Amino acid sequence: MELTGKRVVMTGVTGFIGSHVAQMLLAEGAMVYGLVRPESAGKKTLPCHEHFHLLCGTMQEAVSVCRDQVGHADAFFHFAWGGVNRAEIDSQAVQEMNIQGSLQCLEAARQLGCRFFTDAGSRVEYGITPDGRMEESMECHPVNEYGKAKLRFYDDARQRCLQWGLTFYHLRFFSVYGRGDHPWSIISTLTRDLPQGLTVSLSACRHRWNFMEIEDAARAVVELYRFSDAHAGGSHVVNVASRDTRVLRDFVQEIQDLCGGRGSLEFGTFVQAKEGALSICPETGQLLYLTNGTWEERIGFAEGIRRMLREPAGGKG
Repeated sequence: MELTGKRVVMTGVTGFIGSHVAQMLLAEGAMVYGLVRPESAGKKTLPCHEHFHLLCGTMQEAVSVCRDQVGHADAFFHFAWGGVNRAEIDSQAVQEMNIQGSLQCLEAARQLGCRFFTDAGSRVEYGITPDGRMEESMECHPVNEYGKAKLRFYDDARQRCLQWGLTFYHLRFFSVYGRGDHPWSIISTLTRDLPQGLTVSLSACRHRWNFMEIEDAARAVVELYRFSDAHAGGSHVVNVASRDTRVLRDFVQEIQDLCGGRGSLEFGTFVQAKEGALSICPETGQLLYLTNGTWEERIGFAEGIRRMLREPAGGKG
């Protein structure tokens, strides 16, 4: 599919993944309408591009704002979601607001005449799985309210999209890192503190993990949209992850090596979230299938870390 001239509405355009996806779509010649909360602190990071249009409003206002200021669109990329911090991740009230706001975005997509709708799911929807294996067709058993809400929205949205003939991709992102990541993430912390010779407190890091660089993750989203006409009317869950899954301690020690051996690693001293140290081993065949066999990663872990060391993340984009 040629993306030049496509009209795309996006939420979460000030966020980590959404901001990179928006820049890629604009570079491909798409016209991007970003729905942003009026009070959002991230408005200063919005794309400066002739084909970017700011829409001020909340998820709950998506229908009226899009009807009045967009008129029609080809696709809707929904990446906004509140309450992802530890204080609110288990708040039923906050997560219920996310579900209802997301359904408003889906309704806006229908009214705009979109043929494609995608949203940002999460690996936590799978819950605890044998040996950490996570494959899209598996039955999910999320542990926290955030994961339960993401799964509820998927189930509801899938049924509506099938009724409307709207192509729906539910993207389950794994550990994405890179420029614009949260400053408290493990990658941001290590690439910031180790070069300064500081000590980093970590879990035992014996479980398996998967990291994907932000440029590859954003490109995966764009490529899925590019090839979506070949899967029109379908509803698909897609793991957005790399093929590099290994023991977390191996990743951590590679980062220290790339930092010239500086700093100290203190394993077993960091307090885990309630789910504990669970392995994640995502299957990525669906990503390859839905891009008609063309998908390949371009940025290996070492290169991604070198980019972080040249330009530390420093905060959310």
